[in-house]
Amino acid sequence: MSFRILAVGDVVGDAAVAFLSKRLWGLRQQEKIDFCVVNGENASVVGITPAGAGELFAAGADVITLGNHSFQKANILPYLDDHREILRPANLSPLSPGMGWGEYETPAGKVAVINLIGRCGMDFGPDSPFYEAERILDKLTARVVLVDFHAEATSEKAALAWRLDGRISALWGTHTHVQTSDARILPHGSGFITDLGMVGAVDSILGVRPEQSVARFLGEPKRVPYAAAPGPQKLEGAIFEIDEASGLCLSVRAVRVSETD
Repeated sequence: MSFRILAVGDVVGDAAVAFLSKRLWGLRQQEKIDFCVVNGENASVVGITPAGAGELFAAGADVITLGNHSFQKANILPYLDDHREILRPANLSPLSPGMGWGEYETPAGKVAVINLIGRCGMDFGPDSPFYEAERILDKLTARVVLVDFHAEATSEKAALAWRLDGRISALWGTHTHVQTSDARILPHGSGFITDLGMVGAVDSILGVRPEQSVARFLGEPKRVPYAAAPGPQKLEGAIFEIDEASGLCLSVRAVRVSETD
């Protein structure tokens, strides 16, 4: 028997949340998905609110993962403590609200999800995701283990995947919002893709209005908060088929659904 996982990249803004709400359940049914993990840290462009989290769960997410903008919206802090299906990176300060990993009962069996954040090129100094992953793996009872690694550097994402190869079912990268073409099964059986991509505007820079991103690189003062770009949306992610007996990956492929499909 196999277990089908859908991992969805960073959701950017209200229009992306609305598009996910329209298309995710259909994609789940079409692909016979048993469990879905969505990265929601940009649901409010920068950060996520309780209302935004509720919309992602209603859209079809079983677990929401976050990243470097986990605590951007103050009203999300108590929500993280009260809802075990939304995760912030496990290797943040122990003073952080919420949880960084969880085990979840599903009709197809128990699934563990771990959320980690990278250290290369990020704006703060979390604990090592490599050592934190080892500590968490020692505590798990689930055979199916999924890792969302929210990181900037492609080398750091690949290094953690290779380090954990054979001990987890799959690792995918988030944060850079650009879907990579390297979906594969590593030598010892773990599924991997460097970055899932995003749910957001096709004509954008990482989901944001292009003129705002260009202005930043030109050195212009930031006059208004970043805004999600308008226009047609796309949904990007990857599907991992996991062997229930071994917990290892049988197949992996990137997926993309656009508003014109």
